[in-house]
Amino acid sequence: MAAFPQLRLRRLRRTETLRALIRETQLNVSDLIYPMFVVEGEGIKEEISSMPGISRHSPDRLKEEIEEIAGLKIPAVLLFGIPQNKDEAGTSAYQPDGVVQQAIRVIKNTAPELIVITDVCLCEYTSRGHCGIVTNGEIDNDMTLPLLAEMSISHIEAGADIIAPSDMMDGRVGTIREALDEKGFQHVPILSYSAKYASAFYGPFREAAESTPQFGDRRNYQMDPPNLREALREAEQDIDEGADIIMVKPALAYLDVIREIRNTFDYPLAAYNVSGEYAMVKAATQQGWLDEKGVVLEILTAIKRAGADIILTYHAKDAAKWLKEE
Repeated sequence: MAAFPQLRLRRLRRTETLRALIRETQLNVSDLIYPMFVVEGEGIKEEISSMPGISRHSPDRLKEEIEEIAGLKIPAVLLFGIPQNKDEAGTSAYQPDGVVQQAIRVIKNTAPELIVITDVCLCEYTSRGHCGIVTNGEIDNDMTLPLLAEMSISHIEAGADIIAPSDMMDGRVGTIREALDEKGFQHVPILSYSAKYASAFYGPFREAAESTPQFGDRRNYQMDPPNLREALREAEQDIDEGADIIMVKPALAYLDVIREIRNTFDYPLAAYNVSGEYAMVKAATQQGWLDEKGVVLEILTAIKRAGADIILTYHAKDAAKWLKEE
């Protein structure tokens, strides 16, 4: 390798045109998925205090928001539902007229080309606030699986395009895949939250989705943050059970996990830029401590550089506007 002064790496940094010509990582609007919160009821649009710029919408108030998202060329949304009624079995999660099922129909009538992904988990729907059925004070893995499958089928029957199980129950991908196939939905992809960590970065989401556990926490089913090799086992298990896309959540504190999974598996890989990561940026920029556009695009580029093909982010609408300007 040549040495200075023959080698001058700054030569290719002199202008934006040169920098763009050799840029190794390209961030595009087509990489982004916008998470949304839909709440049961009518005439509701309420901002989430810990997530400035993000609101809960009732299905009848979704049209304007969906038209904006489609107009920005964001290819997909991820839906989380907040029902009026919760019970121990999360019954409203798999009803044909549930809040997510209603929202899917509105979105497909408004922007048929928009990909609708639905989060499959019971935490927003159960009175206990946990991701599975509670039996004798414990989360019952195997009792939860058929309910997740039923929830998935109800979403697809309502018009969803992709199912995204986030519950972290063992065997849920295989159970959902089998149930979908039996119903004739072999064409439906599964985007699995394969490496979902028990993270402190989820705080604002708990407010947004009204899903704080009523006892204990989720550490006995979500992954322990110090573990990386275990994430590879989770991803491998989901792939073996039929996952089409695998995901790491959160993103920023787990860039090493994203890179290791990318190096190990030749599968589409998503990463979730979660609510706490979003809230930190918003808080700092509102104080004038950071340049929002610069920081957001740098964060999203870092997630993609680490190996993610797809980025789920609450910044998606702003990022789409900024990328259009460049």
